[in-house]
Amino acid sequence: MKKGHIILILTLGLCVTCAWSQDSSQQPADSTPEGNPQQPAPAFGPDNPAPLPVDNPPISGLDLPNLEPHAAPLSYLQPGAHISESLDSNVQNSLGGSGIHSITDATGSLELQRLWKNYDLALDYLGGVGYYNARGVGLKQIEELGVNQKISWKRGQLGIRDAFSYQPEGTFGSAYGSVASTGAALGGQSVFFGGTGLGELGQVPRIMNISLVDVVENLTPRSSVTAAGSYAFTHFLENDPVLGNSFIGNRQVSAQVGYNHVIGKHDQGALVYGYQDFRFSTGVSFQSHVIQLMWGHRISGRLDFIIGVGPQFTELNNILVPVAVTDLRKTDAFPPCVVAVTNSGNQIECPRNDFRVGVAGRMQLRYQFRRASVSLSYNRFTTSGSGFFAGAQSDIATFDVNRSVGRTWTAFSDVGYSRNSRIVGSNCPAGSVTSSCTTSGVSANSYQYLFAGVGMRKQIGRTLRVYGSYQFNDLLFDNSFCQSTTPCNRISQRHVGTIGLDWTPRPMRLD
Repeated sequence: MKKGHIILILTLGLCVTCAWSQDSSQQPADSTPEGNPQQPAPAFGPDNPAPLPVDNPPISGLDLPNLEPHAAPLSYLQPGAHISESLDSNVQNSLGGSGIHSITDATGSLELQRLWKNYDLALDYLGGVGYYNARGVGLKQIEELGVNQKISWKRGQLGIRDAFSYQPEGTFGSAYGSVASTGAALGGQSVFFGGTGLGELGQVPRIMNISLVDVVENLTPRSSVTAAGSYAFTHFLENDPVLGNSFIGNRQVSAQVGYNHVIGKHDQGALVYGYQDFRFSTGVSFQSHVIQLMWGHRISGRLDFIIGVGPQFTELNNILVPVAVTDLRKTDAFPPCVVAVTNSGNQIECPRNDFRVGVAGRMQLRYQFRRASVSLSYNRFTTSGSGFFAGAQSDIATFDVNRSVGRTWTAFSDVGYSRNSRIVGSNCPAGSVTSSCTTSGVSANSYQYLFAGVGMRKQIGRTLRVYGSYQFNDLLFDNSFCQSTTPCNRISQRHVGTIGLDWTPRPMRLD
């Protein structure tokens, strides 16, 4: 699917939602917020006074404003149990694969929020198993844990966050279940700091984790500074059964500093510098520097819009890049040059130091209607390559909408698209093309990943919620994936239908 088609779909969906949401009917008085039907009463006390609402946090920080700013602060413990049954047209997620198989997921969850005078703790856990009724797949473990600890003082705040997951496949556009990923409240900048995957192929268990520390300090009533640092890694536990090779693990260290200034009642401007250091299991490494000008427009309880753009500088050290045969006589690097064997045929690669200049940016729009909420985002940053490449330039777009339908029904839909282009010519560092790293990753220049889903939820009583959904996933490698003389399938498509049940008993208040 072409990028223009994706943008058209997102635009049409946003327009339809805006029109749909102007329904003159009122929200029922006894309805409850989606996702937490049994929200406990406020838990206040001498050690837990009501904190001041933060309607407009710095746009260069990680926190996003609450679109329901008058929601009462509370401390509670919320357990839950979740079960779902899915039918998948390509359960092994293989290229050109087909055949209907079932997937059964059974998980439990625990959500904790504890508020003190100057300390806030949020913890989310999800764990269980998924059974894939297909040969060679079987029982898979599912684990997610998110922690967010905030420490505040008169003019600032310190945040310590961590998000861990153990999954049988990727999480970008995961089609099973209705329980959201914990995410450790990473806000709108999780793409830059890592810990995400933007495509999936085969059933390959993986461990992903991101640890992050951030601080906000208000210099004056109109200006503030932010700083954040993170360490993220992805480790693949098995080889890909589809391609017979292994995905590329990675480690990423990131840092970001920003200066924010309030321009008007609803507007902010910011100048941000970001640094990324990527290191891969094959030995490849490189660094990226990003400078962005940002602008944000926010209306408390209704609208949150942020846009940022600026140059991106990438430093590539001693990497292998393709070289035309006619250029070999013009280079002093002829002796170190090697012949690399790829799916698209043999090519000559030579070690080089390279410095590239590009553009990075982000945009995020969230809008709260009377009966619906809409979220639209776009990010362009350097990413880890999702195990396919040793680094990629990625464009990522997502669109989500939720709308109440009557007293107990909620409709939801989401669309996501990513386009990822290889940064370096080979997944191997200079001097090791003939080593085992040649079997790592995918021999393609780019890939596109698309998912689109729609579903309905219904609240049954105070503790039960049922849902049904359909989702389509599509993975497409470019033509360089296949040899020029040998036809092959470079597309993986999946159709997934799911029904499920969520049980969330009354939360336990923590006073």
